[in-house]
Amino acid sequence: KKLGSGTFGDIYLGLNTQTNATCAIKCEEIKNENNNSLLKYEANILQYLQKGRGIPDFYAYISKEKYNFMLFELLGPSLEDLFDLCQQKFSLKTILQLGDQIISRIEFLHSRYLIHRDIKPNNFLIGLFQKKNTIYICDFGLAKFYKDPHNGKHIPYKDGKSQIGTVRYCSINSHLGIEQSRRDDLESLFYTLIYFCNGFLPWQGIKAKNKNEKNQLILEKKIRI
Repeated sequence: KKLGSGTFGDIYLGLNTQTNATCAIKCEEIKNENNNSLLKYEANILQYLQKGRGIPDFYAYISKEKYNFMLFELLGPSLEDLFDLCQQKFSLKTILQLGDQIISRIEFLHSRYLIHRDIKPNNFLIGLFQKKNTIYICDFGLAKFYKDPHNGKHIPYKDGKSQIGTVRYCSINSHLGIEQSRRDDLESLFYTLIYFCNGFLPWQGIKAKNKNEKNQLILEKKIRI
């Protein structure tokens, strides 16, 4: 059964035929002989983050025939799914409880010298069974080290970069092509919480002739606000 899609692949329900334990399997098609796998990169990041609260358990990474596979802990619905289920309305108490956990997840990432670069409701999932009160952060395909883990040196300022992340939630700096850092994850977090409070963001539904024009109009709206 297909469960959804991540940044670089589709996610399916998996079953361990020896133990009957379920898991999630993210699949990526191998597109070149060198197998420059984006999924392998995400698997390495997930392994690096293991044992952190709200980090999915990593099980295995496998290359077989035309596909790469990452096996990891099966989780419940995303916060976007739950928001839709609640007719785009969360109580203030719920938003504060979610915000508290989301901040903790981002803080853990930053403590490991990583930035996520795609903070949005779809990338936070609830746990299952005894973990049903825990919010998990997922989809690390765009994650990046903002500091060297060995010497603690911060990455340099750069501009002229392409926009990275989901346009609705990405920071103004990301729109402008400025190298992202911790502040950009937090800006995306604020947009996420405002979305939960209001049920929408002011730049949703903007009409434009093409994608580039729409991105520009969204940027201008964010700057004005």
